[in-house]
Amino acid sequence: MQIWVDADACPGAVMRILFRAAERVGVQLTLVANKALYTPASRYIRTIRVPAGLDVADRRIAQLVEPGDLVVTADIPLAAQVVGRGAQALDPRGDLYTADNIAERLAVRNILDEMRSCGIETAGPAAYGASDRQAFANRLDRLLARRAPLEPGPA
Repeated sequence: MQIWVDADACPGAVMRILFRAAERVGVQLTLVANKALYTPASRYIRTIRVPAGLDVADRRIAQLVEPGDLVVTADIPLAAQVVGRGAQALDPRGDLYTADNIAERLAVRNILDEMRSCGIETAGPAAYGASDRQAFANRLDRLLARRAPLEPGPA
């Protein structure tokens, strides 16, 4: 399992949770963004910088993700691609996108996008808060606990 992060709009609190988790369980964490990012020095944490542009980071993640990986993103079309490839997608608020719920979430997102393109104002998401941070941390811990144990290294 590897964790991929759609890092351009990922909350800093989520990044810090992910940094600690990568170190704690020894899982590869890759941040994909179109800007330089701060990361702590770690053999488990790396970044991929992509050119600026619409959905460039999303496309790179979709190309690289493998079955069993986890992608952290609030982008529902990316989550749909990831789930379709056999990986899991986790929203920064702790919502897990699955084969059972992604079609509905994508449909709702598309309806709201169409409404906005017609000039209808829709409410955005609520401010990111402590309960969101806790929900994300809890869900991430459960997902990491279920992953296959680490392969033993050379003696």
